[in-house]
Amino acid sequence: TMALIDNFRSVIGHALTGTFYPVLQQAIGFGSAFEGWTAREKEVAYHVLIPLTPPLGHTFHLERDTDQQKPGRNFRVRVELECSCPREHQGVNLLCFLHHPDVIRRRTRQPNLLDSLCTGFYLDVQKIVIWFCTLLRASWRHLPQSRSWHLVLLASTRSCNLRLNNDQESFLVKVLFGVRRHTSDIFITSRPQGAQTPSTMWPETYAVAETKFFRHMARQTPQDSSHLKCLQLLACVLVRKDFSIHSVKTIIMHLLNTVPVSRWHRKYFLLQLSDALEQLRLSLEEEHLEHFILGNQRLPEEIRLPQDVQRAKPPNLFHGLVQDPAAHSQAMQAYLDL
Repeated sequence: TMALIDNFRSVIGHALTGTFYPVLQQAIGFGSAFEGWTAREKEVAYHVLIPLTPPLGHTFHLERDTDQQKPGRNFRVRVELECSCPREHQGVNLLCFLHHPDVIRRRTRQPNLLDSLCTGFYLDVQKIVIWFCTLLRASWRHLPQSRSWHLVLLASTRSCNLRLNNDQESFLVKVLFGVRRHTSDIFITSRPQGAQTPSTMWPETYAVAETKFFRHMARQTPQDSSHLKCLQLLACVLVRKDFSIHSVKTIIMHLLNTVPVSRWHRKYFLLQLSDALEQLRLSLEEEHLEHFILGNQRLPEEIRLPQDVQRAKPPNLFHGLVQDPAAHSQAMQAYLDL
């Protein structure tokens, strides 16, 4: 999957040489398929993030959205033209993107990023998705995979979804786009946040950091560790009871970060399963489950967080149960029915 996406990126990157579209960085796989577990028995879905960096003559500035009514932490990506004038001749250099954009446009016959993939001054998710899918469709026949796989592009406004199949198998790839926050493992991405996410809004995501945590734990736990089997079993069972898969994953991540790694040996499988269910019961009773990444001061050093993420107050993933007593009662009954 990653080889396929990187092949796409390479072909598209070659086609974009000399243009002022976003620069596509190496794709990052995240989510359950890259962590070694899955909650669904049918088709496996691979989630891939392609980081974007600004093209020549442009800069990205991330602006935090202050609307408290919207769920999560959200940003907008303000695109600005960069001044390339020599300091002593400000405004004279005819190749300056900021002061002479018309000259650049006329000489290169290429629009700048503000003209192509922005709404106003802000990077537009939907325009980026349409642009990338168009490039992907045009480049498919140049890839070696096209000789043995059939590609179908699925409609979506905030991601590029592709289904690949041949005579033996089929799988789904969901491509998201994002901008890295500083040099951290936190990105703002095209993933939707609620039903009505504006096209210039980029929600902050912690999925890459979570996948990095699982890879870290894979190196720390015993070779025959049971933590992924425990997570997969719980996710498969609890998702049928309308529990959020992410809440189950969060409980396992908290346990992985606190229980000694030796206790994840397969001989302790039933004990760890019991501990996870008990933690779920306590969280439901208290109507409180802390986010694993936001505000976590005890993450492995290799997981890099911006200071505001590290110092944030961890949000309560069960906040909805506090606001809705009926939903809380239903969740408790679903747990007891297990």
